[in-house]
Amino acid sequence: MRRRSAATAQGPSPRNRATRTTRDQLNWLNEASLRIGTTLDLKTTAQELADFTVPRMADAAAVDLLESVLQGEEGQRPRGRGRPVRRAMAVAAIERLADLEPDEVGELSTSAPDRDSRFTRALADGRPLLIGSFGPDDFEELAPTPSAAVKLRQAGVHTYLMVPLIARGVLLGHADFIRAGSRPGFTEADLALAVQLASKAAVDMDNARLYGREREHVARLQRNLLPRVTPRTPGLEVTSRYIPTADPLGVGGDWFDVAPLPGGRTALVVGDVMSHGMSAAATTGVLRAVARTLMALDLTPERMLARLDLAARDLEDDQVATCLCAVYDPAEASYTLVSAGHPPPLLVTPDGKASFVDVPVGAPIGAGVIPYDPLRLTIPPGSRLVLYTDGLVKSRTEDIDVQLARLRALAAGIGPIGLASGALGDLAPGGGTRFDEAVVLVAATEDPLLGTDLHTWDLPASGSAAGVARKLVREQLDVWELSDLSDVTELVVSELVGNALRYGVAPGQLRLLRHDRLVVEVSDTGPDLPQIQHSSLSDEGGRGLQLINMLCRGWGSCRTPNGKIVWAEQDIP
Repeated sequence: MRRRSAATAQGPSPRNRATRTTRDQLNWLNEASLRIGTTLDLKTTAQELADFTVPRMADAAAVDLLESVLQGEEGQRPRGRGRPVRRAMAVAAIERLADLEPDEVGELSTSAPDRDSRFTRALADGRPLLIGSFGPDDFEELAPTPSAAVKLRQAGVHTYLMVPLIARGVLLGHADFIRAGSRPGFTEADLALAVQLASKAAVDMDNARLYGREREHVARLQRNLLPRVTPRTPGLEVTSRYIPTADPLGVGGDWFDVAPLPGGRTALVVGDVMSHGMSAAATTGVLRAVARTLMALDLTPERMLARLDLAARDLEDDQVATCLCAVYDPAEASYTLVSAGHPPPLLVTPDGKASFVDVPVGAPIGAGVIPYDPLRLTIPPGSRLVLYTDGLVKSRTEDIDVQLARLRALAAGIGPIGLASGALGDLAPGGGTRFDEAVVLVAATEDPLLGTDLHTWDLPASGSAAGVARKLVREQLDVWELSDLSDVTELVVSELVGNALRYGVAPGQLRLLRHDRLVVEVSDTGPDLPQIQHSSLSDEGGRGLQLINMLCRGWGSCRTPNGKIVWAEQDIP
């Protein structure tokens, strides 16, 4: 019979044991790389580190990060001085040590905050600290409070290990480990293994930190691009809501705007850049600024989107966006709607019935496919028009038609108060988690302005139109107790009606609005927009628009399907 060698009979040789131990350590570190850093969330990554080490390496673990890191700063490089402020981010412990009193997660750390100690010196130097066996004073030195020190003694804690979390030369925080009871104390081998683990985890935390900081910058830029205050609009009450996403990848492209237009009209615009991140937020800012400039020119909605498409194609980044523009006219209680690849608006009537408006859908902004077709929609008083971006109804698990049907049912069920409060933003997408940001804009028609703060009159197509217009304006200003504005307003309306007779075949309608300002406008069928002309001293005419420009706060003109409108506004004293 063969005899076993003495080495085999006595077990593995020291070399084999060392090889097996090294292999086990490498496997453990490889497993750590799979289980730590599964998300780009800083708090989650810290908790994954603590959970992974208990109970395999330690009986309890805690992870603290520098407050400067959590505030979006760069952290600090180990420099051998100072006591950085830290915040507890994660704690894990075996059941027997569950009653210990570590710093509460989310609160500032209190361990050794204001005294020189081995801990503060080691952390400031960026080096680990190993206490193989506790001495009589070690509990008070390392525990956050006297009562916590007592509990450490009672639990039989006898060894401690601290490793700094350093990534790319920047100190992010530290991880603490303890053992208690009959478990052997930490050794230099444990220290070396913990340092390797901490270096891997620190890179994951730094990635999460940098990503979180960029996401916060994008989100802050996005919030700053949205209107802070919704302007007062005649005959229309507008409420808005921006709903951020739970997914860090979903920030950066949604926007809206509300702009008062001449004659009491109001422009509502929502848009969605088809990408996310900083470039999408920058494109959002450009498109919103261009759209607001075009709205100030009082262009029709279809012309505004066509010009916006041209501007988007001039951007360096190849990006496209959907957009919906709705212009409300209180005199006619109607909307003019134009869509550039955007989800359909939702109309909720006073009786609670909700339906989607079938707006002709054009190509997205930046695609270069124009023109856009407008839809004119007359609505009953008390109706609500809901504009939104696709993040409200987008789902990874359900068809878009299912989500749209859910939105319509919710809008019909929550009532006017719910709509005004932005409750539509609580619509949960299929799967329960919103992965894209969304904007909701609700425009509710108020009591009709016509006959109170807004008056319109049809003017005769004859030379008497100017006199009729002056008389109508003077009488209405007396009713409004604005007689001080009569002289200027009569002069303005005379010039506008005279130009309509001279260049526009005949005046059509006179409109007078009292709101934040006094606005007078005259429509005609002429195609040419008026411009201020240079007049010499010998010219007998050509100075009417110059007078309007000097006497009024502002004036302008815009084309309509039947001709044009010319308006002028004055401040109300």
